[in-house]
Amino acid sequence: MEKSFLIPISRRDLLKFAGLTAASAVLSSNAPAQAQAAQPAPAQNINFNSANIPTLLSADVCVCGGGPAGVAAAVTAGRNGLKVVLIEQGTVLGGLQTQGLVYPAMPTSVLNSDTPYITDLNKRFAMHGINVSFTDEPRYKNGGDAREYMPELLAFIYDELCADYKVDILYNATLVGANTSGGKITAAIIHTVEGLSKIEANIFIDATGDAILSRFVGVPSVRGSEHTGRNQKMSFRFEMGGVEEMKVYKFFVKKLKDGWCESKPPEFEFAKTTHTEKFYYEGIQRGEVTKDDVAYIQAFTILGKPGTMSMNCPEVSPFLYSSTSALDRSKAIQQCRIMIRRLANFFKKNIPGFKNSYISREASLLGVRESWRIRGKYYMNKDDYFNAQKFPDAVCRSAYPIDIHDEVLNLEKKLGKGEFYEIPYRALVTNEFSNLIVVGRCISSDFPAQAAIRIQPTCMSMGEAAGIASAYGLKNNIAVNSIDWASIPAEIRSYVSAG
Repeated sequence: MEKSFLIPISRRDLLKFAGLTAASAVLSSNAPAQAQAAQPAPAQNINFNSANIPTLLSADVCVCGGGPAGVAAAVTAGRNGLKVVLIEQGTVLGGLQTQGLVYPAMPTSVLNSDTPYITDLNKRFAMHGINVSFTDEPRYKNGGDAREYMPELLAFIYDELCADYKVDILYNATLVGANTSGGKITAAIIHTVEGLSKIEANIFIDATGDAILSRFVGVPSVRGSEHTGRNQKMSFRFEMGGVEEMKVYKFFVKKLKDGWCESKPPEFEFAKTTHTEKFYYEGIQRGEVTKDDVAYIQAFTILGKPGTMSMNCPEVSPFLYSSTSALDRSKAIQQCRIMIRRLANFFKKNIPGFKNSYISREASLLGVRESWRIRGKYYMNKDDYFNAQKFPDAVCRSAYPIDIHDEVLNLEKKLGKGEFYEIPYRALVTNEFSNLIVVGRCISSDFPAQAAIRIQPTCMSMGEAAGIASAYGLKNNIAVNSIDWASIPAEIRSYVSAG
């Protein structure tokens, strides 16, 4: 059978192939693997059980991590009448959505994927004057296209949601450990301005992205690709203000003859494509940018922020920097700051419309696509994607492709039009701890499957399901790792399987 690329060819894929470096070009499944398997992650918990640590708060549910999945979990649990504490190490909710400047959200590319939480979030944006889904002819059709969640407004709406449902947010709180007893987590140990303290709860939700809580308590986890042992590339995004968007549009569409973007300002994006590759190559030849600087280029206008463009770049090589190394993450940020300034100067000098532009914002969070993943009751794998697998206990659906910013694997099948896969509740819970739910990019899955399920809408729907399961479990005295999602009344569930 003829080999096909892992990702169905689309305009996003065109960017990926145009941006491959010489190093990544040789990363096929036939190349020698640099590691035998994804690397296991050892437990890292310090025994705080006997320490005299004061209790700061007690709750029904403690959510660790205030990203897209964590906020959805906290808000949904609060909406269902539970007392919730949400721990966030930064000063704003949203994680990569707000601190990492990762927008627009990538699409699930399948109809009827929006769960009630997402619908409510979009309505709130519309109430604040940013219409992401409710127009006379909606461009955003239940996950069928990307959404632009302006980060400053999103941060405010997240605070608003938490206030509406009486969620206690602990900003500037760093998770440093956990107490356990009898197969349960009894407390999350945090560090705040007050020093060490603990949050006691009946249920804990790990929404850290890096499976930090799960690894603290010894849940089996892995990291990196089964094929190479490497993690995905990391990005460090930035914004440029003072941009004359129509001039940028005319330069790419009329001068460079690039018809890749299907719309024009105020909703416009440019990228490195086969039509524009020469433009960036000439910049390399002049010494204005490096090959790594322009390996991947993509920029978006931002709804609600006229004259500003969001840069989905630069990326750093997984050969040099690992997302599971603290030192590598720090070095990657330093390197990216250098790359950002070269790119900004290149845009100002060579793209009409950027002449008077400036770097207006830099991400405060490194764009990590994949790091650690737990081993839960069900371990999702690439065959679940390619088989468009359905599950009785599914919590959401998606058709987003296996999007790996590193390897180009040779596989023999891809999803057809209208097909989709589902994510089972069992991939969110573990055998080891009866009161732990894991949501977001670190759920139980192999490397290729994780590359498909990691997008923002899917993570939000996972979090929503965790909030519902927490309320159902507490009200019915059922351990959350024993809940049969399919047995929860359909009117309570956020999603009912199509299988």
